[in-house]
Amino acid sequence: MAVWQERAELLFKTKGLQALRNANVLIIGLGGVGSFAAEFIARAGVGNITIVDGDTVDITNINRQLPALHSTIGKPKVEIVGDRLMDINPELNLTRIQEFVSPERAHEIVTSDYDYVLDCIDSITPKLNIIVAAKKAKVKIISNMGAGGKMLANKVVVKDISKTDVCPLAKVIRKRLRKMGVKSGVKAVFSLEKADETSLKMTDGTNFKKSFFGTNSWMPGLFGLHSAETVIRYLLSKEQVSEK
Repeated sequence: MAVWQERAELLFKTKGLQALRNANVLIIGLGGVGSFAAEFIARAGVGNITIVDGDTVDITNINRQLPALHSTIGKPKVEIVGDRLMDINPELNLTRIQEFVSPERAHEIVTSDYDYVLDCIDSITPKLNIIVAAKKAKVKIISNMGAGGKMLANKVVVKDISKTDVCPLAKVIRKRLRKMGVKSGVKAVFSLEKADETSLKMTDGTNFKKSFFGTNSWMPGLFGLHSAETVIRYLLSKEQVSEK
């Protein structure tokens, strides 16, 4: 056991730490949700992580994204987050993929090599492609829904996609997945709080979004926390089941 994992070993036990060290996790999207999820998963001791993101840090990211600082504006998120993860655990087996995930690449990147996939992006079509690719590869996946326009931490929950409610993004994803033959079996992080419609901003579409809600400093990170908790607890429970 590495000294930095002393407190984790007290909680996870030696076999739990070994299970996490052997686990292989894929994180797609390193914005407000994914950057924090990656941090929590690395600090828990997961030994094999692949991070995917084609974006660079923008000044508007600073209020909510872990890699976003005035000193990192313009730098690839994969670079900033990746270096941070390696500084947390120098023995980490880290793979960095600097690209936006196309439909074709979703099925190439999401494979049965992984124990869990975290979908931490907010674009609908890539999100659907990632989920379908995970289902096809028979890999467990957790998908994050809309954190924008929300303020209440205690309204964030994790349920199967078929059980989602209130969240408009979850509704769209749920309906389109059904048409693609996926009705359930996908964990989703979402909020039961209705978005503040007065925080909605319409754009000209040049930033790839027609509109977006205002976002605070804690909600995206909280979504990432719920994602990481779900993944880590699954990996630990998987080890317990294998012992029986």
